[in-house]
Amino acid sequence: MLRLLKNVYILKDGEKIATNILFDENRIIKIEDNIQAEEVEIIDCKGNLAMPGLVDVHVHLREPGYEQKETILSGTEAAAAGGFTTIMAMPNLKPHPDSLEHVAMYQDIINRDTKINVIPYVCITKSERGEEIVDIDALVKAGYRWFSDDGVGVQNDSIMEEAMTLAKKNDAMIVAHTEDNEYRKPYSSINEGKVSERLGLVGIPNECEYKQLERDLKLVEKTKVSYHCCHMSAKESVKLIREYKKKGLDVSGEVTAHHLLLTEESVVDANHKMNPPLRTEEDRQALLEGIIDNTIEVIANDHAPHTEEEKARGIEKSPFGIVALETSFSLLYTNLVKKGIISLERLIELMSTAPAKRFGFDKKGKLEEGFSSDIVIVDLNEKFIIDKEKFLSKGKNTPFHGFECYGKIKKTFVNGSLKYEEA
Repeated sequence: MLRLLKNVYILKDGEKIATNILFDENRIIKIEDNIQAEEVEIIDCKGNLAMPGLVDVHVHLREPGYEQKETILSGTEAAAAGGFTTIMAMPNLKPHPDSLEHVAMYQDIINRDTKINVIPYVCITKSERGEEIVDIDALVKAGYRWFSDDGVGVQNDSIMEEAMTLAKKNDAMIVAHTEDNEYRKPYSSINEGKVSERLGLVGIPNECEYKQLERDLKLVEKTKVSYHCCHMSAKESVKLIREYKKKGLDVSGEVTAHHLLLTEESVVDANHKMNPPLRTEEDRQALLEGIIDNTIEVIANDHAPHTEEEKARGIEKSPFGIVALETSFSLLYTNLVKKGIISLERLIELMSTAPAKRFGFDKKGKLEEGFSSDIVIVDLNEKFIIDKEKFLSKGKNTPFHGFECYGKIKKTFVNGSLKYEEA
């Protein structure tokens, strides 16, 4: 079916360009003024911005195994509401996607229920125990080339080196949650520092993250594997990624909206508890510098829904994680773009173009003729208050409830079909 977006503008080289966009279920056919087409559905975009569908390489959909927190259906509906058209789903599930059989079951649920493009990660080690490497050869042959044990760090050096060697042989990518258990104390919950001391909580030091990243990057230098670091939070991690990129190695890193916008001083309750934790203002400034100078190529969400009952247990006893899919673009537009820290084009690059390129998603991440018809319409001038009760996600665990934002997602098209429209 042909659709034509009218009364819309796009960004090109920093300029707003009024135009029309013609597309079908496969691709963007034409972007220009005065498009003439027969048997086309005309959609008035009311003078709003059209941008490429956002790409999130770090999402927890919880199904199979934890459907009380989120499902493929609810999570992808939430993603569409946030302007995301392609997401990568993390493998800490039950059962884990660590074999062809388990991955096939997982893929069947995705194919049945998803509202957007979902690419599943598969585990580095069986059941993410860090003891036995999955059959990387077979999984890559079946079409799965992104490997992660997200939620835990691979503690054994030799296991990680072997996994990297196998991934390199298969032209696959290792996507690592870096967490060295030697620096992790029992019952730790927030950043180790003056706030944890004031609240009487066990803290998580920066070393817990960057020491294992340092080990991984040394192994990358040895194996030459393609490597991506999840949810960077520490200033030392930014420095390490910058150093190893300068060496010409195939490495990258991501940062979340919450680590860019909040610090340990923001911690109020369990909705501010995530792993890695909110850190110091010095760490936050290092992360901002990382996205400005392109040390950090990707903004991801680490969308991690939990039940309200779980989060009601308090900071010490509740699980780590917050929801983010429905809020991240607007929060970052409001707090980074409108404040002049980065440009809107740079934000779109970080949330769409760069992750699509880094993870090899052909014809995604750009609003150009011939690219996928994944298109988002956003009203940059509309002001609104984040209301967790309106989330499509099952999870309501956000530290941003009540925040004032600009940049309201109005429509999301995935493969040419309207998957979200503001009510």
